[in-house]
Amino acid sequence: MGRDENKRKSIRNAKIVTEVCISAVILSLGGYAIYKAVDKAEPIGTVSTSEASDIEIELTEPTTEAPDPDQITFITNAVKTTDKFKGDLILVNNDVEYIGGNEELVTINEMLDEDGRTSFVGNDYNMQILRTVYEPLATMLDDFNEATNYDDIVIIGGYRTKERQQELYDEDLASTGNDTSERVALPGHSEHESGYALDFTTSTTWDYDGTGEYDWINKNCWKYGFILRYAEDKTDITQIQYEPWHYRYVGIPHAYYMHENGICLEEYIDLVREHAYDGEHLKFKDGENKKYEIYFFPSDDSSDTTFVPVPSSLKYDISGNNIDGFIVTVYLDEKADNSSTLLQDATEAPTEEATEEVTEEEAAEDEESSDEESSDESAEEGETSEPEYSEESAE
Repeated sequence: MGRDENKRKSIRNAKIVTEVCISAVILSLGGYAIYKAVDKAEPIGTVSTSEASDIEIELTEPTTEAPDPDQITFITNAVKTTDKFKGDLILVNNDVEYIGGNEELVTINEMLDEDGRTSFVGNDYNMQILRTVYEPLATMLDDFNEATNYDDIVIIGGYRTKERQQELYDEDLASTGNDTSERVALPGHSEHESGYALDFTTSTTWDYDGTGEYDWINKNCWKYGFILRYAEDKTDITQIQYEPWHYRYVGIPHAYYMHENGICLEEYIDLVREHAYDGEHLKFKDGENKKYEIYFFPSDDSSDTTFVPVPSSLKYDISGNNIDGFIVTVYLDEKADNSSTLLQDATEAPTEEATEEVTEEEAAEDEESSDEESSDESAEEGETSEPEYSEESAE
């Protein structure tokens, strides 16, 4: 028994020694690892108060630049591509045919009777012009009457049908013996077919040359949106001889610019085309310090719809040029007043994605609906009778 007990004690003592040795080895290795880590670490130095005062810390200022007040945010307005043939700025001449239809006309003398105006008169009760042109015309001639006491202006030429224009053209060729006319525009190519053009004469002389007291109209017509269409020094461009009696409505900003710079409508259309939406816009002030910004946007002739960029918060007008696109006029001094127009939600120029929002089928449905409405309106108003002109200007 004693021998066995001694054997067990010896084994137990050996175990204890072994465990102690193993623990010692582990502790040694751990201590060595800690030593090496501390040895590699760089000490963090202390900074005295005097040293700290010399340290400069560069702070980055947040970029909070004020927005440019002259920067315009643009959205897109979906318009029918065929609307490039409509508007105050359509060019109609011997090279560009008028694509008309559904003109909203008024009879001048009927409107004068309703308004009680006596400053001028239409040649007869068949003399018509576009409704949008009547009020600027009447206001201009009211002001002319007030400035001069003259009330003898007679509107001898207004809206004409293509058929009537053909008659005038044939009559001129018969009287001159020429193959072409410089006095009468080609049928389908006369501004009178658009309703935007007017011819003046007087009830005292049945002649009008724009001189004397009548020069007031030439100097001031831009204020009402009119231009003297066929100037004496522009016959090589207009291909129509000088007509001091022929005025055309284009809108105030454009009439001012043409008047001030001595250019005709053909030259102005070309000029605006050079000021594309994605380039430098045409900016100017008129004679009353009203500011405008004007640019051109081409029509999307591959689609029924063109997405024209327009300002989101300023008043604007869109007019076709009757050739290849649209002219946008921005009134920089006036807030948006275009709630009746169809606007697409975008913040930049029309993109391919934006164009896909209106399918061809939807555009066709919109056009069909619009055509039906125009047809209904025409049926209600009745057809316009052909004017019987007692006197008429050549053009």
